[in-house]
Amino acid sequence: MIALVRGEFRRLFATRLVWWALLTAALCGGLLPGLIAVIGPENANPPLPGLDTAAGVEMLLSLTSVLLFIPALIGTVAVTSEYRHRTVGTTFLLAPRRVGVVLAKLAVYALLGLAYGVIASASAAAAVAGGAALHGQPLGMPWSELAPLLVRLALAAAIYMIIGVAIGALARHQLIAIGVTLGYFYVLEYVLMLIPGVNTIYPFLPGGATSALTDFTFLRDALSAELPAAAPPAGLTPLGGGVVLLAYAAIAVAVAIAAPLRRDLR
Repeated sequence: MIALVRGEFRRLFATRLVWWALLTAALCGGLLPGLIAVIGPENANPPLPGLDTAAGVEMLLSLTSVLLFIPALIGTVAVTSEYRHRTVGTTFLLAPRRVGVVLAKLAVYALLGLAYGVIASASAAAAVAGGAALHGQPLGMPWSELAPLLVRLALAAAIYMIIGVAIGALARHQLIAIGVTLGYFYVLEYVLMLIPGVNTIYPFLPGGATSALTDFTFLRDALSAELPAAAPPAGLTPLGGGVVLLAYAAIAVAVAIAAPLRRDLR
């Protein structure tokens, strides 16, 4: 198993994917929070709590959770690329026990997802702290309270990467897998959140669980203010959101392992 993990790391670092992923993490983590921090949350439309408040700092940092579909997309592309370029056949010939191969992939990409989350969270924190310093404001939340939120964001990114690997293993065809990933995380979840009655399941979907884990309630609160009849129910606690996301990760692992075992390579 150690040899398989080492081989997956070697394969990963032989491509530019890892460097593009980490660069994307820095941009996605710091760009939007940094832009709002420089402009001043009070000047946004609608106005947001200032950087000298705990709510303002937490909201800007949690904005990074909106882009968590990107690590899922990276995991999807990484797996489907092997099917697209037919390299997965060579892998399974060299290591016929497919379960070990898939577990090695999941371990490597979970670590990549964690690295993505750490960089994105650190970039967001640096951007928010820099914005507060630029405006001469004290940061509204001590670093001892910021750290747990940053850790939760990093863990969410790792779980989304695992989910992306499972989607790629299940779909295999790259365009279909990318379409499913983008369509679900970027469109379908938001549509479900708007449908009265149906939106009662939103807290238990990946997006709802992530919002609970990261304390990002801006979208739900804005929807409640604009469309009270269509407002989704109150979310889970951070612990509940984390448990739901871990359950999705477990399902994703099972799917990623089972899918290659039940089909021939073509």
